[in-house]
Amino acid sequence: MTARIIDGKAIAADLRGKVTDAVHRLLRDRGIATGIAVVLVGQNPASKIYVHNKSNAVTAAGIRPFDQHLPASTSEAELLDLIARLNADEKVNGILVQLPLPPQIDPQKIIAAIDPAKDVDGFHPLNAGRLARGLPGLAPCTPLGCLLLAKSVHASLAGLEAVVVGRSNIVGKPAAKMLLAENATVTIAHSKTQDLPAVCRRADLLIAAIGKPEFVRGDWIKPGATVIDVGINRIAGGGGKSRIVGDVAFAEAAAVAGALTPVPGGVGPMTVACLLLNTLRAACAQNDLPPPSI
Repeated sequence: MTARIIDGKAIAADLRGKVTDAVHRLLRDRGIATGIAVVLVGQNPASKIYVHNKSNAVTAAGIRPFDQHLPASTSEAELLDLIARLNADEKVNGILVQLPLPPQIDPQKIIAAIDPAKDVDGFHPLNAGRLARGLPGLAPCTPLGCLLLAKSVHASLAGLEAVVVGRSNIVGKPAAKMLLAENATVTIAHSKTQDLPAVCRRADLLIAAIGKPEFVRGDWIKPGATVIDVGINRIAGGGGKSRIVGDVAFAEAAAVAGALTPVPGGVGPMTVACLLLNTLRAACAQNDLPPPSI
């Protein structure tokens, strides 16, 4: 068997196009401009790249950027003051604080300070609680992207045996809750799971988000299963260069799985596209409009 490669770039491009159309319609028909503030504290090289990519995508979608770049010496009180001002700014529909933050700032305090209605990262405790209760709210972008990729393969996820490898608050736990909402039968596996390969082999849908390069092997995968690889790991390559791999041994998995996301080009593009979608949804909700039909 040779797996179908799930083209995250193409699916994300389609979603970005739909969001862009909806953003322009909102401005044209309702006079409502959509805006997002992306806050970067310090000069973390990876964070700077992420913020640059997000800002480009935001601008391309017709969303107004209100980027805030602060020095690494910024105090927790100063950042909280900025968030309070962004919460009160009606032009700002979404707020994203890029993690990690410098050590003098408690990220949980910062996340909790963001207005839940503007929490386009979906990390606020209130949004996490709404997701757990099956109520509408803003969901984390990466697991939302995973769900959309899985739906590109399966018309319905109801009744599927789904295994999520990883229990982080950013990916693993919210992904499991989203799958439950789709009526999948869900198992969360982690470092303490006994006989992890056997648990993974039960999965019709396997989401790998454990942060270990090529950890999930081909013989862990049920023949014909759909595999969503969330991992982004940099490892040594030939000639002193590095390369990026996922949490799944891609070549081995491709010989067994029915469908498989590549790394890069799978989940990553969907995360940014879902950030745009969340920003649009937030703008609609803040103006008492129904969510966009995308």
